[in-house]
Parts: sequence; C-alpha cells; structure tokens
Amino acid sequence: MAETEAEGGAAAEGAEAPPPKNKLKLIIMAVGLLAVLGGGAATWFFFFRHGDDEHHAEAAPPPKPPAFVDVPDMMVNLAGAPGERVQYLRLKIVLELKEETQIEAIKPTMPRVTDIFQTYVRELRPSDLNGSAGIFRLKEELTKRVNAAVAPIQVSAVLFKEVVVQ
Repeated sequence: MAETEAEGGAAAEGAEAPPPKNKLKLIIMAVGLLAVLGGGAATWFFFFRHGDDEHHAEAAPPPKPPAFVDVPDMMVNLAGAPGERVQYLRLKIVLELKEETQIEAIKPTMPRVTDIFQTYVRELRPSDLNGSAGIFRLKEELTKRVNAAVAPIQVSAVLFKEVVVQ
C-alpha cells in the first residue's frame, strides 16, 4: 500500500507541473504569435494608414493657381572675344507669382526688373548658355536677381517662353 501511495503521489506531482519541454514550446509559440501580430500592426501602419491622411487632405481648400506676368522681350548681344562673330540672345520671359494680387504690385517695378535682366544677360558668353544646365543656371540667377529687385514680393520662378542664340 505504501508503494501505491508513493506511485500515486508521483503521478499527482507530474499532473501538477508539466515537463519543461512543453513550457519551452509554449514560450516559442507565444513569441511567434506576438511577432506575427506586431508585423501585421506595422504593415497596417506603414501601408494602409496613409489613406486616413489623404481623406483629411481632401478637406483642405484647393491651392490657388499661380499668376503670371510677362516681362518685355529682350534682345542683347553676348560678350565675346575681339574678332569673333557677334552673337545675340533673344529672350521671352514670364514671372510666376504665388497670388493674383501680386501682379499689380510688381508692375511698377518692371523697368527695374528689365534693367537687372539686361545688365546680367549682356555679360554672358555663348558658352554660358550651352545645354540645359546653362539655361537652368540662367533661370536660377535671374530668379535670384528679380527677387532682390521686387522685395518683399516673392517671385516663384522665372519661366522662359523663348531662348534663341543667334
């Protein structure tokens, strides 16, 4: 009888505490489940959450269209070495403004803008205008100069309608 009680006691102890092998499996499954749930939450956050932001962005009023002001056409001779053939540059330029109300404010300064453009462009050499990089540098320089001339008004961009080197 003592032997059966000892065996029964051992069986009762075994039923109370599972073997360590099963604990390890349970821990691995719990970590795996947390990893899957965390990955799903991260995927939703990065890929699907932006749809909510777009909904809020649509509620904002649409941006105002830019306004454009024509600069009088220019034709200047380019700087060259003595004895070389004289080359000319013809430009048709448009200034892009952020608001329509700035057009009337910039018109009185147009002679100053034309003068600044003329004096800068006359110093250019034909090689300064080679390729799209040369035209881009010219556009950036003219934008910087026009913003200095018409401050506090800000010109968004100088746009070329026509650039001809003859």
